[in-house]
Amino acid sequence: MISGLKALTARGRSFLASGVAALLCAFLLGEHDLLRIAVLIISLPLLAAMVVARTRYRLSCARRLDPPRTEAGGEAVVTLRLENVTRLPTGLLMVEDTVPYALGARPRFVLDRIEAQGVREIDYRVRSDLRGRFPIGPLSVQINDPFGLVELTRSFTISDSLVVTPRVVPLPQVRLSGDWAGGGDSRARNVAAAGDDDVAPREYRQGDDLRRVHWRSTARRGELMVRREEQQWQSRGALLLDTRRSAHWGEGPRSSFETAVSAAASIGVQLAHQGLGLRLVTDQGAEHLADGGVSWSLLDTLAVVRASAARSLEFGVGALRQGGGDGLVVAVLGAMDAEQARALARVRHGNMTGVAVMLDVAGWERPDTGHPDEGFQAARAVLAGAGWRVVRLPSGVSIASVWHEAAQSGRFAAVRGDS
Repeated sequence: MISGLKALTARGRSFLASGVAALLCAFLLGEHDLLRIAVLIISLPLLAAMVVARTRYRLSCARRLDPPRTEAGGEAVVTLRLENVTRLPTGLLMVEDTVPYALGARPRFVLDRIEAQGVREIDYRVRSDLRGRFPIGPLSVQINDPFGLVELTRSFTISDSLVVTPRVVPLPQVRLSGDWAGGGDSRARNVAAAGDDDVAPREYRQGDDLRRVHWRSTARRGELMVRREEQQWQSRGALLLDTRRSAHWGEGPRSSFETAVSAAASIGVQLAHQGLGLRLVTDQGAEHLADGGVSWSLLDTLAVVRASAARSLEFGVGALRQGGGDGLVVAVLGAMDAEQARALARVRHGNMTGVAVMLDVAGWERPDTGHPDEGFQAARAVLAGAGWRVVRLPSGVSIASVWHEAAQSGRFAAVRGDS
């Protein structure tokens, strides 16, 4: 009853106040008819509060996202499934789901009645131009009396997450050569011409193919021995994303930072589809990519990456050096000076392929500027001189239209200039 009184609407409180006022006037004036009216007006909100407070609706709620992961600018359909698990029908219900502002206004629906053991499904769409991981839920249900005097809200506890990934654009096929690094039971071994005596066997494990049994070692050791698995070769590479706030310009989806994230996502997805064992590095260091596919793990990580307060690429360069087996390094860079470029240039060694996608941030800051500034040109000259392949990404240009420059050698790009 007390919870029902707390849930009185403005109309219910007005009825109650009017009834009390009429009751006082009836006593002061001695009007019995006014007394009857006062009792009626007071009893209406009290009865409504008692009925709503004693309502024992038992509803179950389930939510489905289709798809649970969408690209920035795409839509997802949210399906709510409400089931009345009691033997009593419900009254008027107002259903409201909780969604962040970035996904749009909160969806509200009015259900007249759900019969006993009945089910209702409600669909609505959400869309975001901003990437991120957005919580959806919990769902709240408002129970009203027929006169609109009492409104009681009850909430579920379950919620789901919608992952909005960066925009990925298809890139032209570009051949990026690099070293190969292996994985398996052992590093590659040359088999001697005399036979397989030099093959290093190991103990038999449950589930090993009996066709791989090394009988000579088995006879010598007195226990079952099998040949080691052949080396499984996999190309390895690293993707560096410059997230320094000081290296970018603008806000929102058209900022240089969001352009860099989208470019990194597009490059990473293409390389992952080509079978590259990829790792993600930012100016904060190496990022952990969860299991379940490199491309999806990369996109999930890039969906929530934020601009950092770092002033240099020191930690990112250090993380790249720790991965000495990388045959390919692709760096998506914001504004940088020659000194920072020299530190990054030294990461490339031997036959490693280095590709630097350099955002011409001056184009975001000063859209009327047609040519890169001196800082950009100096940094590009340093990287190109060290053998990096440099790709210039101006404002308003898609990474797909300039990605073919990644096939050109750094020294040729340095001579080619801005043309």
